[in-house]
Amino acid sequence: MTKLLLKLFVKDYENRQSVPKVRSAVGKLSGGVGIACNILLCVMKLLIGSLTGSIAITADAMNNLSDATGSIVTLIGFKMAEKPADEEHPYGHARSEYLSALAVAALILIIGFELAKTSVDKIIHPTEVEFTVPAAVVLVISVLLKMWLFLFNRRLGKEIRSNALLATAADSRNDAIATSAVLLCSVVSLFTSLPLDGIVGLAVALFILYSGVSLGKETISPLIGESGDSELHELIVGMIENEEKVLGYHDLLVHDYGPGQRFASCHVEMDSREDAMFCHELIDNLERRCLQEHNVHLVIHYDPVVTDDEELSELRDTVLQLLQTQDARISVHDFRMVRGEGHTNLIFDIVLPSDLMPNKKQIKKKLDEDLNRDAQTQFYTVVTFDMSTFNA
Repeated sequence: MTKLLLKLFVKDYENRQSVPKVRSAVGKLSGGVGIACNILLCVMKLLIGSLTGSIAITADAMNNLSDATGSIVTLIGFKMAEKPADEEHPYGHARSEYLSALAVAALILIIGFELAKTSVDKIIHPTEVEFTVPAAVVLVISVLLKMWLFLFNRRLGKEIRSNALLATAADSRNDAIATSAVLLCSVVSLFTSLPLDGIVGLAVALFILYSGVSLGKETISPLIGESGDSELHELIVGMIENEEKVLGYHDLLVHDYGPGQRFASCHVEMDSREDAMFCHELIDNLERRCLQEHNVHLVIHYDPVVTDDEELSELRDTVLQLLQTQDARISVHDFRMVRGEGHTNLIFDIVLPSDLMPNKKQIKKKLDEDLNRDAQTQFYTVVTFDMSTFNA
C-alpha cells in the first residue's frame, strides 16, 4: 500500500532521499493520509461515544481529532519548508517543519488538559455506559488502521530521515495501544460497576498530555541548538580522514537550519611543507564532495602543521601527558611555539569534555606548575579551551 501511494502521489519518488522537492512531497503525502484516516476515525468514535455515553471513546475520538489537526499543521510545515531561500531568510525555510511540530505539541496539550477535566468529572459523577457490537467494531477498526499508519509513517520517516514523521509514527502506535485499552474497558465494564469509563478516559488524557510534552521537547531541542547528528558527524569525519594528505581535524561545527539544510565548518591539518595551491585544491574537492554526497555545505579551514621540529613535537607530547594525568579524556591541537630570549610561549587549544569546562582555570594552573617545575626554560602557555563535542 505504501509503495502504491508513493507511485500515485509522489513524482520521481525513488529519489526521495536526495531531492528536496521529493522529500517535501513525501511529507505532504503522510500529512494527507493522516488527515483522512484520523477524521474518519474521529467521526466514527464521536458517533459511537454519543450513542453509548462513553467518555473513554469520546476521549479517544478527540485524540484522533488532535492527530488530524496535527497532520494539517505538518502538511503546512512541509509546504512552508520547501520555500527557497530569500534575502530575509538566506538559509532557507526548512525549520518551518520544526515550528509545525511545536504547534502540534501545543494543540495536543490543550486537548489533553480538557479531556482530563471531563474524565475527572466522569469519575466523580459516573453514568452508565452502554456497550454495543458496533462500538467494538469501530474500536477494532481503529486499532488496525492506527497500526497501519504506524508502519506507513515509520517507513516514510526512515527513508527521508524525518523526525517529524517518525514522531507521527510513534504517536499512531501509541494511539493503537490507547484504543485497545478503551476496548478492553468497554468489555470489562459489562461485569463491574466501577467507573472504569472515566478512569480509562483520564488515562487516555494523561497519555495525550505525555505525548504533547515529549513532542514539544523533541521539537524545541533542534531549535535551541542540539548537538549534530552523530551519523552525519561520522560521515563527514570519515570523508576527511580518508584523504591521505590530511593529518587530523578539529572544531567540526554543524549548524542545522532544518531537514536538508545544514551547514558545517571544520579545521583540517596538513603538513606545512605541502604546496599551498595543492592544499587549497584538495580542500575545495572535500567541500564539493560533502555537498554532493551528504547535502551539507562544508567550509574547511586549512591548518598547516609543522612535522619536522623535534623540540616542538616533544613539547607537545609532554603537555599532552601532563594534561592527561589530570584526566585521560583531555587532548590538544593547534600546538605552536614562539621562542624568546627570556621565555618560550606555547600556544595551543585544550579540548575538554563538557563536565570539565567549569574547571578549566584549575587545569591550566596545574599544567603551568607541572610544565615549569624542572624546566630550564620558562614556558608561558596561551590556551584556548574547546569542547570535545566538536573535536576528535
